[in-house]
Amino acid sequence: MIEVRNLSKHFGSHRAVDNISFTVNEGEIVGFLGPNGAGKTTTLRILTCYMPATAGSATIAGYDVLTESMKVRAVVGYLPESVPLYPEMRTREYLRFRGKLHGLNKLAREAAIARVIERCWLHEVIDRPIGQLSRGFRQRVGLADALLHNPRVLVLDEPTVGLDPAQIRATRSLIRELAQEHTVILSSHILPEVEATCQRLIIINEGRLVASGTPDELRERITGQASLIAELKAPRRDVVDALQKLTGVTDVSGQMQDGWTRVNIATDQDVREDIAQLAANKNWPLRELRRDIATLEDFFVKIVAGTR
Repeated sequence: MIEVRNLSKHFGSHRAVDNISFTVNEGEIVGFLGPNGAGKTTTLRILTCYMPATAGSATIAGYDVLTESMKVRAVVGYLPESVPLYPEMRTREYLRFRGKLHGLNKLAREAAIARVIERCWLHEVIDRPIGQLSRGFRQRVGLADALLHNPRVLVLDEPTVGLDPAQIRATRSLIRELAQEHTVILSSHILPEVEATCQRLIIINEGRLVASGTPDELRERITGQASLIAELKAPRRDVVDALQKLTGVTDVSGQMQDGWTRVNIATDQDVREDIAQLAANKNWPLRELRRDIATLEDFFVKIVAGTR
């Protein structure tokens, strides 16, 4: 659905986007991540025909973003980070105006407005001036605008900015629902939000693509080994010595408090059953035994720091 090949964008001597390539398949929700200044927004603006690339190519639904921009705009719904709205217009009036720009006739326009009002929870502000709305409601008006012409592709740049926790949860659910009918590329700084919403992630830094994969695949890359945490009621030295003898364990560190020894175990295989059996054989009470799962934030910080 989205094909990006060797895409670059230069502003003078500065390379905002540096020869990146990626694909987004139909029906996917893909997270587009990177620190401030990484080139995320520039890439999204190129994909949505707001600016041309310096080099490379990109197509959406088979249409070239440079030579077929009007066809691209017809199949893309774009929610920018800073939503451009007319504050003097009422919400319904604004959506009618935007529907006309999308070429919808009166009947189709009113049906589309009713649909997006329902999906974006705009009932209580539909007849209020946009200038009187909170930032969260303005964000929802922008999302409604992006959905108005029922596009095949949604490009969302920080879609939950300004929303309260309940609205963020509802928006997350809505985005997953939208993926049943639309391909979604989502840029966000809120890593747990992206992890909960997206099926695949693309990470760029300093204009270059530095990682891609599912959230689980990226978390697995944070360390070359698994890490286990266990807490047993036994002397620290005895626990460490016994665990180091288990096959697959490469390192054990621990500390003791109130009779309990808490250990971190580096291992190249899952030895939880062996640890449980060891505790049973030695009659050591076992209070905790779990894998220490790396977070997406851990990976993001490591991969970005490693490319500087």
